[in-house]
Amino acid sequence: MAVTLAKLLASPSLHLKLVGTAQGDPDAPITWVASTELEDPLPFLSGGEVVLTTGLRQKTAAAQRRFVARVHQAGAVGMGFALGLTHRRVPPGVLAAANELELPVFEVPYETPFVAISKMVADAISADHYNRLEHLLKDHQALAASLLGGGGLPALLRKLAAMVGTDVVLSQYGTRLYGTGGRRTGWHEVPIATGLKDRCTLALAEPYERNAIVDYAQSLISLELSNQAHRRAADRRSVGQVLLDVVGGVLQGGDASLRLSNVGIDAGRRQLVVMVQVAGAQRRALPTLPLPAAFDGVVAGLVDERLVLVVQGAESGESLGRELSSYLQNAGITATVGVGGSYAQANGLRWSYFEAKEAVGRGGRLNVPQRLSLTSLLLASEDVPLGDLAAEALDPLAAFDAAHDAALLPTLQTYLELNGSVAAVAEELGLHRNSVRYRLSQIVELTGYDPALTADRVHLWLALTVRRLGSDSGSQG
Repeated sequence: MAVTLAKLLASPSLHLKLVGTAQGDPDAPITWVASTELEDPLPFLSGGEVVLTTGLRQKTAAAQRRFVARVHQAGAVGMGFALGLTHRRVPPGVLAAANELELPVFEVPYETPFVAISKMVADAISADHYNRLEHLLKDHQALAASLLGGGGLPALLRKLAAMVGTDVVLSQYGTRLYGTGGRRTGWHEVPIATGLKDRCTLALAEPYERNAIVDYAQSLISLELSNQAHRRAADRRSVGQVLLDVVGGVLQGGDASLRLSNVGIDAGRRQLVVMVQVAGAQRRALPTLPLPAAFDGVVAGLVDERLVLVVQGAESGESLGRELSSYLQNAGITATVGVGGSYAQANGLRWSYFEAKEAVGRGGRLNVPQRLSLTSLLLASEDVPLGDLAAEALDPLAAFDAAHDAALLPTLQTYLELNGSVAAVAEELGLHRNSVRYRLSQIVELTGYDPALTADRVHLWLALTVRRLGSDSGSQG
């Protein structure tokens, strides 16, 4: 522990004696010893020192007062005045000014060299520094052991909270990951570098003891979160490949069940799929994105740059989808969430996947499954040439629209959505009914399909749906 003024004065080997009435703060630690004979020592002091002088240039009361005032202004802990050289006793001008400013002054006898005082203070500072380093090293070891001993980040944060004497909270993507204690106000936030745009922070409740261990904790947390992100990315790529083989029909029966089991999915249980689609540069967050606590135990994979979550044993995924959608919004990620139904066996997982895929294509923040969907049924069959079907029916309309700005495709889409009502289409698009009928006749002429006929209407509706899903999928590539 650093030496204080009280301990310095109490040292029997130095024979120092406090004079005057000023006591100062006897428990204030001494940061250094400065010996000076300058008339103005202020520029060479930084605060917390004991200033030693022989008073060589303090021959007048005015000079003595100025010297004491400058020492006090520098924030010195006290002043030692050597006797038997320039002065036989501490000058009255020094004492008067020191008493007035509450600056402690002590006599240094002729037999006590300044270097003895400096050595005592320097040895104490060195010992204190060594003790702090030793304590910090032990804290480093304890903090690392808490992380690596199986407790992970929660154990590390509990240990850190005990070391700094306050609550701590680790947040990422605007969501609390781990923390200690209840809600408090007044937090000091320390940024955690993860290489991601995730607003990761370590918050410490004020007030707390400033400690270098926080810097070490910052580094450990950064490293652990980075390792977790790398593991998530690798796991999601691996799971994604298995899911792709299952939904694509490459793996079936026992082979599918075995491969699913290898990635933590029990094909004998009911499964449902929750799918996340993100546009633009934010897609880079999906491989490493941590999930809310409600998704602990959920198996996650990446398929076609979508995050696919397989939830086991749940009857409905709507509440999970809503929580995930809210989490993504709070994280600043613009996402579409689609939910599939709950089914057993590998084929049931496949069916739920395509329900979720169709749902996510609807574009809302949260999209629940539409059971017995013809689109899902056809999407689940790799043998159906859906792309060719859509192109054959709709490419002539797309080409005509591009050449003549005719808006036939939007008209067809609106016509099918409004159940074939010419009047409703006209009102929706702000057209005359005859204009709608003319456009419908152009559609029949260009495609060979009449949307007024049930079979042709189904064909065109399916083509538009496949085209929309294909466009959504293409935007992910």
